[in-house]
This record gives sequence, C-alpha cells and structure tokens, in this order.
Amino acid sequence: MDEEAEGDFGDAWTDQAVQDGLCVTDGGLAVGTAVNVTVAVSVHILGERPADDREDFDHVVEAGLHLASGRLVVMGCSEYFPDSARFDMPADWVRVRASRRNLAAAVHADIDSYDSPETTEHLRLQAWPAPFSAPDLIKRWVQPET
Repeated sequence: MDEEAEGDFGDAWTDQAVQDGLCVTDGGLAVGTAVNVTVAVSVHILGERPADDREDFDHVVEAGLHLASGRLVVMGCSEYFPDSARFDMPADWVRVRASRRNLAAAVHADIDSYDSPETTEHLRLQAWPAPFSAPDLIKRWVQPET
C-alpha cells in the first residue's frame, strides 16, 4: 500500500476478490493466500515490466497502485504498520504483480507448513513504474477438491 493510504480492506474482500486472490482499494492492494499461516514473501522493485514467467507459478495477478507518497509499504495482515517493510519508488502509478507457487503442497500440509520448504507457500511481489491499468488475473489456481 501507499505509505499515506488508509488501507481499510474490510468491505473490499468480495467473493470475487477472494476467488481472484486480489483485493484492490484506493491506495492499497491485498493479496490472498492459500494458507492461513506464514508464507515466504520476496519483494522486487523493478525499473520496468518484468518478463512473463507465469509457467513457473500457480496463481498470478496484477493491479495498478497509486503511490502518492513514493513509499511502498509491504506488510502481512497481522503486522504492525510502523514496523512494516518500506520501499522507495517514484511517486506515481506503479504496477504490482503477485505470483504465488507451491500452493497444492502448502494447503495439504500441517498448520506448520512454513517450517518445511517443501510445504511453504511462496509469494513473489514485483513492482515497477507503469500507468494505471485495471487489475488482471493472469493465471488462476483452483484448489482441488478432496
């Protein structure tokens, strides 16, 4: 989210947002995960649009985010805002791609899936300067029925 945004996602988590794994508000984006435990997150601040590598991931979404402050804040849903990671970017529109992998192994693991690399959900966030464009579901993962 933008450092100066309010970031209230409460009413924005519609059924469609949950299904897409992406919730978009004014000044913020929230990425859904397949598990309700710690996931491995990497953040990549880029100068331009990255290559399309969707084949390496299970679920990929993108959305535009307005960074009025020029500071991107990345935080988990239970993190304390003042302690969250911050990244300097141009104060303007950016595009954020959220690519998730290892979802099937993570959802079928025990609650402590983060303790084992083979059962950890991985989320890669990539952000780069780009004009506004609507959210885009690039690749959908659907949890198999058990």
